[in-house]
Amino acid sequence: MRYLLTFFFAVMALGLAPLHAASQDAQWKGAAFEGDRASLAGLAAAGAQVVRVYRQSDAWVLDEAQRLGLKVVMGLWLEHPRHGFDYADARAVRAQEDAVLDFVARYRHHPALLAWGVGNEIETGVADPLPLWRAVDRLAARIRALDPEHPTMMVVADTGMDAFRALAGCCPNVELLGINVYAGAVFDLPQRLRDAGIAKPVVIAELGPLGQWQAGRKPWGAPVELTSTEKARFFTEALVFLDRQAQIRGVFPFLWGAKQEQTATWHGLLLADGSATAMSDALAAAWGRPVAKPAPRIRGIGIGADEFAPGAEVGAGIDAVAHDGSALVTEWAVFAEATDLRKGGDAETAPTRIDVRVLHADAASVRFAAPAQPGAYRLFITVRDREGKAGTANLPFRVR
Repeated sequence: MRYLLTFFFAVMALGLAPLHAASQDAQWKGAAFEGDRASLAGLAAAGAQVVRVYRQSDAWVLDEAQRLGLKVVMGLWLEHPRHGFDYADARAVRAQEDAVLDFVARYRHHPALLAWGVGNEIETGVADPLPLWRAVDRLAARIRALDPEHPTMMVVADTGMDAFRALAGCCPNVELLGINVYAGAVFDLPQRLRDAGIAKPVVIAELGPLGQWQAGRKPWGAPVELTSTEKARFFTEALVFLDRQAQIRGVFPFLWGAKQEQTATWHGLLLADGSATAMSDALAAAWGRPVAKPAPRIRGIGIGADEFAPGAEVGAGIDAVAHDGSALVTEWAVFAEATDLRKGGDAETAPTRIDVRVLHADAASVRFAAPAQPGAYRLFITVRDREGKAGTANLPFRVR
């Protein structure tokens, strides 16, 4: 009873309803976060109520969130088998759990703490995830015994109905099921949960537009990234849809910050310098704080061909507009196609920027000499308005 009353008052302090309620106000509204204090302040200013972080080294967010009026789903990072951790090694598992419990004991009374996120997609690359999920459930039971006042959430990837059916009968000590969902799969998620028999509250622990593993590809394998305008449209539609789903108790778009994953812009809601985008505008509108001066809108992009001879002239263009029709400034940059590609969001090394001979460049078009070295490349296009807001796009091409 003490846990129920404490959690009730915690969520009511956020203006939210308790987990068992079916009202739309039950949803936690915020974003998955990796960044600095300035970007966290920007998240609060955009209208977020909750922030999700991934690992114990993010503990600084708790104090900063308290100052900003945010609550925190505090990540408890668990090692992954694909990185060499052996969950059959009882000593290693015990050491990991003891370290997690020490962290929980240290921060369980923090006023910004809302819930514990126990692990993130530790099943990636494993043929049978059920033993791993049961290990998470055992740890969740220990966390609940130590801190009955904050719910536990296990986070998994959306890998299909077989995994969902296994999850339906698994993990009674996990009070919230976190699922990382991308692209159109979010729109049939509620029905898939029902079909699988998953009845517990669900949190969309990561929400993103078309991922690089889902996107269409050029003949040489380069995935095609959406523009910032297309990504913003996805977030607008997905957040409206999810807000109506009673089983969904929270939604965390991915990622409030910037991240190199396939490209430097694929998953970040902000640019590396902190610039706002159409995606961050879309989230602010969904959180009740529509912006007066939205980011540039990209209406189209194009390149003269997919393949060029070394040194050949490459022509490309963008059709983009500022919200008030004022002039935009465009940066054109060629990078080698990324080759350090990892699974599950693991850190990747950014590809090299290529120094090309520019023949002409303005806000709408560019002409340059193709790199002399055969290979796969991308032309990155960043448009900025006079407020400093940005629109992003890129075009893969090949030299051979």
